[in-house]
Amino acid sequence: MTRAKSAGKSRKKKSDKARTADRSKGVGYAQGHHASFDWRNLLPILIVIAGGAAYHNSYSGVFVLDDDAHIVNNARIKQILPLSETLSGRRPIVDLSLAVNYRFGELNTRGYHAFNLAVHLLAGLTLFGIVRRTLLRRPFQDHVKQAAPWLALAIALIWVVHPLQTQSVTYLIQRGESLMGLFYLLTVYCVIRGVDARYRAGWYMGAVVFCALGMGSKAVMVTAPLVVFLFDWTFLSRSFVEALRRRWGLYLGLGATLIVLGICGVIRGVLNLDTRAATVGFSYKGIAPLEYLATQFGVVAHYLKLSLWPDPLCLDYGWAVTRSLREIAAPGLIVVLLLALTIWGLLRRSWLGFAGAWFFLILSPTSSFIPIKDPAFEHRMYLPLAAVVVVIVAGGYAALQAAAARMSWAAGPRRLIAAGAAAVVVALSIYGTIHRNRDYHDDLVMWRDVLSKRPENPRAHLGMGTALFEQGKSAKAKKESAEATQAFVKAEAEFATAVRLKPTYADAHYNLGNALAENGKLDEAEAAYRRSLQLRGRYPKSFYNLGNTLKKLGRRDEAIEAYQNAVRLNPDYLIAYINLGNTLQLQGRIDESVEAYRKALGINPRYANTHFNLGRALRLQGKLVEALEEFRLAYHYNPNHPSAKQSYDALRERLDQREPD
Repeated sequence: MTRAKSAGKSRKKKSDKARTADRSKGVGYAQGHHASFDWRNLLPILIVIAGGAAYHNSYSGVFVLDDDAHIVNNARIKQILPLSETLSGRRPIVDLSLAVNYRFGELNTRGYHAFNLAVHLLAGLTLFGIVRRTLLRRPFQDHVKQAAPWLALAIALIWVVHPLQTQSVTYLIQRGESLMGLFYLLTVYCVIRGVDARYRAGWYMGAVVFCALGMGSKAVMVTAPLVVFLFDWTFLSRSFVEALRRRWGLYLGLGATLIVLGICGVIRGVLNLDTRAATVGFSYKGIAPLEYLATQFGVVAHYLKLSLWPDPLCLDYGWAVTRSLREIAAPGLIVVLLLALTIWGLLRRSWLGFAGAWFFLILSPTSSFIPIKDPAFEHRMYLPLAAVVVVIVAGGYAALQAAAARMSWAAGPRRLIAAGAAAVVVALSIYGTIHRNRDYHDDLVMWRDVLSKRPENPRAHLGMGTALFEQGKSAKAKKESAEATQAFVKAEAEFATAVRLKPTYADAHYNLGNALAENGKLDEAEAAYRRSLQLRGRYPKSFYNLGNTLKKLGRRDEAIEAYQNAVRLNPDYLIAYINLGNTLQLQGRIDESVEAYRKALGINPRYANTHFNLGRALRLQGKLVEALEEFRLAYHYNPNHPSAKQSYDALRERLDQREPD
C-alpha cells in the first residue's frame, strides 16, 4: 500500500514536471502536450516579414554624423587581422563586425545595413521567446498563458517595427546599441531556458558568453547581471536567497564579465579625472553630475513620449542642459512617480515592477548622473522600449478582457478586436519607419531635417555645412560650376552659424576654415584654423590645412612647420608627408624632401604620386638611376599619370646618351 502510494506520488511528480516543461516550452500547451506540431511555432516568421517590410528601404542609407569617424575613417576596421589591432578599441565586438563588413564590401553601405537589420530581427525573435516563456510562468493566470504566443507576437512585432528603433538600425554606427541589445536579450533567454533544461550548465554558460560579448559591444551591458537577477527573483525563484543559492555560479560568471569593460578601457574612461578630451564620465567637464541628472528628467520624459507617439524624431538633439527648477518640475514628477511605482512593484515581485526596473536600469548608464557630452540620443531607447511596449500591450489585453467580461463577448469577437488593434498599430509603425528611413538616404536631407527641429544646434549647422561642402567638391570634381561655388558659399554660412552658436567648438572653426579656403578667403581661413588649434591643439587636420593655406599665401617656411606638426601628431598622415616633401622641395631642401617622400612610401608603397615626386627630388640630387626607377614605379602603379611616362622616357634617353665611365 505504501509503495503504491509512493509510486502514485512519483507519477504525479513526474507529470507535474512534464507539464511545467511543456509550459516553459510552449509546445502543445492548451491543446495537450502530445501534439506533434504546433502551428504557432510559425509565428516568428511574421516578425521577420514585418521587420523586413519596415526596413526594406534602409539599404539606401548613407553614412551620417559619427559614421565618418567610426567607419569611414576608422583604421581599425580596414583589416581583420591581426585581431589584436581590430579589437583594440572600447567596443571591440562592434569594430570586428565593421571589419567584416569592410572586408567584403569596403564602404558600400548596403552590407552594413544588411548586418544591422539581421541583428535587429534576431533581437526581435529573441524578445518573442523571452516574453512567451515568461508568460507561461508564475504569476500569470491560465488565460494569459493560453494567450502567451499571441501577446509575445504583438510585443515583438511592435518593438521591431517601431519608428523609434530607426536610429539603432538605419544609423549604421549605432549597431553598437542593437548588437549589445541582441546579446542582452540572449543572456536573459539562456537563463530562462536553463531553469528547466536537463543540462543547465550549457545554457548558463551561454548566458555568460553572451554577456561578455555584450560588454565588448557597449558599456550599457553593465546592467545585465543585475537585471537577470531581478528577473530570476521575480519570475523564476521563490525568494532572494533561493535565487542566489541555486544559481550562484551563474551570477559569479555574469559578474566576471565586467572584466571585459576594464580590458576595453571603459572603466578607466569613466573614472579618469585628468583626460582633457573626454566626452563621457566624470572626466568630462562640460556638465556637472547633478546638472546632468536634472537634465535627464526631461530627456527620459521625452523618450516616453516618443515611445507612445514617435514624432518628431531627430538624429541630433543638441539637448540643452537644464538649470531651472521650472524646467525640471513636470518631467521630474513623472519620472520620480514611475521610479516609486517600480520600487513598489519590485518589492511585491510584480511583473510591472520588473518592467519598470528593465526600463530604468538599462537607461541608467546614459540617463543618470554620469555626465555624457550628448544628454539625449534616441538609440538609447533600443532595449528600454521593450518594457514600454510590454506594459502597453498587457494593459490593452487587460482592458479587452475586462470589456469582454462586462459585455459577455464570445472568444471570436474578442480575438478579432485584439488582432485588429495590433494590426493597426503594426501597420502604422511600419509606415512611420519606412518614412523615417528616407531621411537617411541623403546627409543633406537629414541635416535639413535636424535643423528644422533644432535650429540652435551648432553641430547640426556643422553637419549641414559639411554636406554642402562635400556637394560642392563633388560638383567641382566634374567641372567648375556656379552650383559648386554656391554650395561652398552656403557651407561657409552654416559653419559661421555653428561658430556663432558655440564659439568654443573646434570642429566648427576647422570646417569654417575649409569653406573660407575654398572660397579664396585665405587670410580668414588661416585665422579659423589657428582658432581651432587654440581650442584643440592635437588636431592634425587643422595643421595640415593650415599648411596648405600658408603655402598658397607664399609663406612656405610656416607651411613646412604646420605640416611637420601634422605628421608628428599623426605619423600615418600620408598626404601631409607628400605636401611636406613638395614644399621642402620648393624651398630647395631636397634631402629633407626625399626623407618625407620615403616616409610617405612607408605608409603606402603603391601611391604613384609619391614615387613621381620622389623621382623628381632624386633627379635634383643627381641620383639619376634611382630617379628613373621611381618614375618607372609611378607609371607602373598609375599608367594614366600625366607626367610619369614622359619623365621616365626623357631620363632614360639622357642616361642612354651619357658616355660610359
